[in-house]
Amino acid sequence: MSNFPDAPDDYEDLAARHVSLRRVAALFVPYQRRIAGVVALMALASAVGLAGPFLLRAIIDQALPQQNLGLLMWLVAGMIGAAVIAAAIGAWQVVLTSRIGQAILHDLRVRLYSHLQSLSLRFFTGTRTGEVQSRIAGDIAGLQSLVTETASELGKALSAVVMTAIAILLLDWRLAMFVLLIVPGTVLISNRVARMREALTFEQQARAADMSAAVQETLSASGIILARTMGRGPHLAQRFARISGDLAHLEVKSHTAGEGQWALIGLALAILPALTLLAGGLLMQTDSPATIGTLVAMIALQEQLLWPFEQLLETGRDMRKTRALFARVFEYLDKPVEITERADPVTVPRTMMRGDVQLDHVSFAYAEAHGPAVRDISLTIPSGSHVAIVGPTGSGKTTLGYLLARLYDVQSGAIRFDGVDLRDLSFDTLSQMLGVVSQEPYLLHTSVAENLRFARPGATDDELIAAAKVAQIHDHIATLPDGYDTLVGEGGYRFSGGEKQRLALARTILRDPPILLLDEATSALDTRTERAMSLALDAMSKGRTTITIAHRLSTIRHADLIVVMQAGQIVEQGSHDDLLAKAGLYASLLRGA
Repeated sequence: MSNFPDAPDDYEDLAARHVSLRRVAALFVPYQRRIAGVVALMALASAVGLAGPFLLRAIIDQALPQQNLGLLMWLVAGMIGAAVIAAAIGAWQVVLTSRIGQAILHDLRVRLYSHLQSLSLRFFTGTRTGEVQSRIAGDIAGLQSLVTETASELGKALSAVVMTAIAILLLDWRLAMFVLLIVPGTVLISNRVARMREALTFEQQARAADMSAAVQETLSASGIILARTMGRGPHLAQRFARISGDLAHLEVKSHTAGEGQWALIGLALAILPALTLLAGGLLMQTDSPATIGTLVAMIALQEQLLWPFEQLLETGRDMRKTRALFARVFEYLDKPVEITERADPVTVPRTMMRGDVQLDHVSFAYAEAHGPAVRDISLTIPSGSHVAIVGPTGSGKTTLGYLLARLYDVQSGAIRFDGVDLRDLSFDTLSQMLGVVSQEPYLLHTSVAENLRFARPGATDDELIAAAKVAQIHDHIATLPDGYDTLVGEGGYRFSGGEKQRLALARTILRDPPILLLDEATSALDTRTERAMSLALDAMSKGRTTITIAHRLSTIRHADLIVVMQAGQIVEQGSHDDLLAKAGLYASLLRGA
């Protein structure tokens, strides 16, 4: 937990690096005209509201002593009219503020989501999904009160305080100076309490992210299966209770930290009217006494001042808390984009794509690793050929697949498709040239048809069926009650591992890329289905470059070239028969299989 009153060093460093008033204000810039209109409405509402105390003074000092009923009626009508106008302006301003606030939040959510989409795989392999969800949903939702209610209340309170302070000075500058003496002390106390609660808010959101991650990990289909088969349900419930308890404790501290100091502000504001009456009584003894009407109007203006002033202090305190939320959101927005598209990328028409692949002295190392995962790989794959990449676990096969798909960028050397460096190709061209089916296929929680059309939104039903037939999954889909409209379930859990792989393959087939990368794409298939799909793939691969990353060597015996990797390097390459005759690593792997 934090040591108060100072925020933790790590949070202060994070906030200093990512949050500034200029950066927060920039979120509001696209809506500055509408915001100016709202500010004008606030000022108008405050000005109209100030008419009341002056009309009250006129009633006490003129209409009542003179028993002037007509003047009294006009003054009362003026007070009522001012109240009606102020209420109507206030309602209009709330509608406008809400629309502006939601537009700002929408922009921030979309901006953060789009930025996260552009980050490399490195970020997502090192970050919990629940943490990402917490920042997009929880932290930005926490800012809602700032950009809708708090900003509106701040504007109203600030304009009311300024207008009322001017009115107080106009009534009697001596009483005004006495009233305004409380301002510096209350501001200092408010700022001290705000610093306390800001640090707690950061801890709250971090713990809320822990809870989001716990829910996402343990209440998914995979999490439930793991918990029940391991008998760890009670343990997970206790763990969740501990996280929830910590969060509840932080919630209480966040709302009560510095409450004793804050009570001093309330006390000062509560006794101010009594002290003002005393000051007015003392002024009665001077040569220029205040009138009874002035004193009553002053008390009325104080009442009109104290609520917005207290609101102003509370808003300032709450805005300090939102700095913690901005720090968490901006921290993600400032994550560097490692995989970028050139300003003038190369685009290749689909009809011009051949499928030549060249790896030229490619090397790559993960940031947390002690040595390179791939070291000085050179390989030429002619268009239309079938190349298999094999090797023991940890040999760099999957990393090479990541580099081919540009999920990471090579650190030295180059990978070229049709003679063009991947880093020079447009993202759209790269996605059209290369189709990837991984060993862990991911399906969206939607229908089979929508999952397939994710590759080609405009695909016809006939094209879906044709792709599914090649992937040997159409007959199974046809037996389902809703056919291609069947929901696949969270993570595709309505389908077996082999069925998910075949659906993922059908999705890639539908895209019809000239280069096909299969990363253990048939690992979950039974032998019979694998054999049938291998024949289908052979037919599909004609005229198409196919790169297969495989552990099960039975699937790649007929490849044109088999590349054997070990410790990030190519140690053997050749046909199945050639490698078997060498009696090297490939032959050893084949015997082990």
